[in-house]
Amino acid sequence: MKKLKKDPNLYFDYRDAKSLGRYIDSYGRIEPIAKTGLSAKQQRQLAVAVKRARHLALLPFITK
Repeated sequence: MKKLKKDPNLYFDYRDAKSLGRYIDSYGRIEPIAKTGLSAKQQRQLAVAVKRARHLALLPFITK
């Protein structure tokens, strides 16, 4: 994945399921910081956005 740590204007929108899908592995889990290359703050924002998208059924909780 692309290292995005240096982009301070990065924003994760829970309504954009396609871009959030890049950070979900094949089992439906959120990728770790080591693999995404995000800062800790960006990783927390990503987790909140993914959880909101899952709650609204825009992303699956698990895969089959």
